[in-house]
Amino acid sequence: MEIEDKLRQMGLILPNASHPKGSYTNCVRTGNLLYISGKGPTMDINGALKGKVGRDFSVEQGYEFARATGLDILAAVKQELGTLEMVTRVVKLQGFINATEDFERHPEVLDGCSDLMVEVFGTKGIHARSVLGANSLRGNLPVIIDSIFECVEI
Repeated sequence: MEIEDKLRQMGLILPNASHPKGSYTNCVRTGNLLYISGKGPTMDINGALKGKVGRDFSVEQGYEFARATGLDILAAVKQELGTLEMVTRVVKLQGFINATEDFERHPEVLDGCSDLMVEVFGTKGIHARSVLGANSLRGNLPVIIDSIFECVEI
């Protein structure tokens, strides 16, 4: 089954890939590695998602933000490669969680993105990762994730 068919069966729709808001690019491809710049959750119907996990948002909400961020990451991958079928491996996720100073459940938040990658790519979605707490992130987003994918070399 093709990956985009799998996404549809899961009831997931890739958003339009977000665009950089600075002097950088969404993706850099070198050899068979694709580096995706840091992405955050898209805006909800009421505007930007702003705030800290542990104060403004629960762990469960943070998980959903990380999952939504994963969809934006996949949209950037598709935009760069033309298809998600060219992904041979999710190599690494690095998550930054905008959290209160006493918050300790960062890994549970990043699981939202990690779980999505495994659901979408199966064993090719199992990856290395790191997760860090931050006292602030751009735009006061609750989550930012950057990633590395291995893809078919052209």
